[in-house]
Amino acid sequence: MNHPTPRRHAAPARIATMDDLREHLQWAVELEHATLPPYLCALYSLDPERNSEAVEVVAGVFIEEMLHLTLAANLLNAVGGHPRLDSPRMLPPHPRRLPHGDASLELSLLPFGDEALDMFLRLERPAPPGAPAEGDRYETIGQFYAAIEDGLRHLCDRLGEREVFRGDPARQVHAGHFRHTGGRMIAVTDLTSALAALEEIVEEGEGTSRGAVWDGDPDVHHPDRDEVAHYYRFQELRAGRRYRRGDTPRSGPTGETITVDLLGVLPMRPNPRLADHAPGSAIRTAQEEFDRTYCTLLHLLEEAFNGSPRLLAVATATMYKLKTQAQALMRMPDGEGTTAGPTFEYVPPEQRPWSVDDPQRIAVLPDGPYLVYGGVPLKRKRKIVAAENNAALTWQTGETLATEPTYALCRCGRSGAKPFCDGTHARVGFDGTESADVRPYEERQHVHDGVGISAQRVGELCVHAAFCIGRTRPIASMLADTDDSDVRSDVMGRIEHCPSGSYSYALRRGGESIEPDLPKAISVIEEENGLAGSLWVTGGVPVQRADGQPLETRNRMTLCRCGHSAGKPLCDGTHREIDFREEPGPVGDENEAEKKRTA
Repeated sequence: MNHPTPRRHAAPARIATMDDLREHLQWAVELEHATLPPYLCALYSLDPERNSEAVEVVAGVFIEEMLHLTLAANLLNAVGGHPRLDSPRMLPPHPRRLPHGDASLELSLLPFGDEALDMFLRLERPAPPGAPAEGDRYETIGQFYAAIEDGLRHLCDRLGEREVFRGDPARQVHAGHFRHTGGRMIAVTDLTSALAALEEIVEEGEGTSRGAVWDGDPDVHHPDRDEVAHYYRFQELRAGRRYRRGDTPRSGPTGETITVDLLGVLPMRPNPRLADHAPGSAIRTAQEEFDRTYCTLLHLLEEAFNGSPRLLAVATATMYKLKTQAQALMRMPDGEGTTAGPTFEYVPPEQRPWSVDDPQRIAVLPDGPYLVYGGVPLKRKRKIVAAENNAALTWQTGETLATEPTYALCRCGRSGAKPFCDGTHARVGFDGTESADVRPYEERQHVHDGVGISAQRVGELCVHAAFCIGRTRPIASMLADTDDSDVRSDVMGRIEHCPSGSYSYALRRGGESIEPDLPKAISVIEEENGLAGSLWVTGGVPVQRADGQPLETRNRMTLCRCGHSAGKPLCDGTHREIDFREEPGPVGDENEAEKKRTA
């Protein structure tokens, strides 16, 4: 492929201040993200059975671009910045140019084919030998990162390394958070690690030593084979052959053949937009749903890069849903010989059903985990029972679990990192459809009066914790004897131990309910004999359903974490029927008790 003649212009201005550096690193975050939608469209348009080799190439490049995005965020965090992804500027209309790049390079949403390959080769092309560093209006990505490297070195010489790298190390994403690539995930804490991160980004795109075909990593799909850089992987697809040892950029690939079947590509309409279809039409509705999912991904990435790196697993799991939604769109006819496709248009937070503006809150993600904001404390709590008959006696508060400012709790019951989400819900196809009644407690309660006490109950909220049953007789039969203050006190105590608040009480019918003084917290419940119970939410933490309907904010609430409640997201006690345990089981298999229940 012929390279354009380099432009002649004055020497670019150096990155000379910390604000300049942080601004350019935010541009780097935006640059790396800008490559993702075009790669995803090409990838999702490929039939994996007819184009398995092309799928491997494009998927491998996409995964490494996710790595580069994460490395750019690590660099920005290391110098005291705050990566921003959940923003309209991340998703301008396509076709678009790279952020602050050469205006002649446009990125489009295209199915795989010659036009997409031309775009990818232009995007990933190596910098010419001796090309100057360019921090703005750069001709190649390598020149842009060369300007950042120059700025880092200059600022470290002028201000001192400690002053430059003053970001919180806890905000760094490390290899334990990102395991999906043959590339290196580098936590950035000083100039040496920053330069290593920049080198990883450039070499995976251009090749080692600015002129070699190989990027220095093992092939993510074939670990026994060395990996070529992105530019040369696309050259392989164009030439229909792989590079082999001894090949050079000049020689081109001379190894084994690669087959690309252009008939095995879904003919997506280029650069689709929502405005192309009427509101309420099938295509537009599907496109809007895709956009909401993609903006959920951006939100999760922003939270992960701003102090909650464990959320990267949840963000990665969101890709499964995106793939399903995009491929469904690409099978919907849209004009003569073309199909629909994803639009990648920004959806503001207020238009995402699960999003709610409250500092401390719980958002239920669609078919995903509970997303907990505001550092709500997470504790373990164990039910104490009588040794002789397992009668419920009280609760014992255990350890406080270490959490990040925003964290995700497993809702499917299958995570290998319980109580936290590890993304398993996406791999097992968890159906988190909600059916919990959103009517207020007062509209559903049944009232039973005693002497000096009026007991209220909503049976649908019961999780069968059994405090209302007691050691001798249930609350319902004790109310007749509440003229005895000891009996009345016993009833009050049992009601206050009810985790779901199914039972509550007032001193008289219609009076104000008396609630125990509980902190804003989430407790991971363990019941008798090691049985794993619900998530006990206390202190009035708001919960927003994935479909946008808020649950009534209450002092006590229990959320399902076994994945099988008939009233999701609330617990209905099904964990007892299936003998739910916190120990992880093999993904894709069910425990024996659950098999018996669903047989």
